[in-house]
Amino acid sequence: MTKYEKMDSLVENNGGYLLTSAVQEAGISRTYLMRYVRERDMERVEQGIYISPDTWPDPLFILQLKNAGVIYSHETALYLHGLMEREPSRIFVSVKRGYNATHLINRGIKPFFIRQDFFDTGVTAVKTAYGNEVRAYDIDRTACDIVRRKEEMDVQVFQTAMKGYMAGNQKNLHRLMAYAKALGVDRRIRDYTEVML
Repeated sequence: MTKYEKMDSLVENNGGYLLTSAVQEAGISRTYLMRYVRERDMERVEQGIYISPDTWPDPLFILQLKNAGVIYSHETALYLHGLMEREPSRIFVSVKRGYNATHLINRGIKPFFIRQDFFDTGVTAVKTAYGNEVRAYDIDRTACDIVRRKEEMDVQVFQTAMKGYMAGNQKNLHRLMAYAKALGVDRRIRDYTEVML
């Protein structure tokens, strides 16, 4: 297999995306990569990330390719789970406490800093509107997260999300209560479930 064929395969297997890191792992030099990018008319969407001409840029997928340590949460997770009527005005992510999120904040992204022992709890794979898989908190963890910061949220967004969550068949009330206890919102979650169920 030639170097170009290897890169063609990488693009095909990654939904039209080509990562400099993947090319280097395949033993191909940057010189060949730059030549390939020019000849295939690929677009650089972020440092080290290129897309083919027939691929639509997916902002959530690109952000996570560039920042493997982020997990989509809060309003962004609601949107990915179909519990928001419109795309949020900004992107919400969770990162481990101690993570340097200055570059995210400078781009208008809202980070939440999570304790290391609870950071990976409830992480699941979700598809974006473009069909790419990203990491986000599951629907039950997201319900707990929005209850924790209800006062900071738009009332309509919060109510629509909670009604959609309670009416949906994806919820797991046992898991919800386990998350709620760990996050210290079990009383508030219990109040919502008693009223809405």
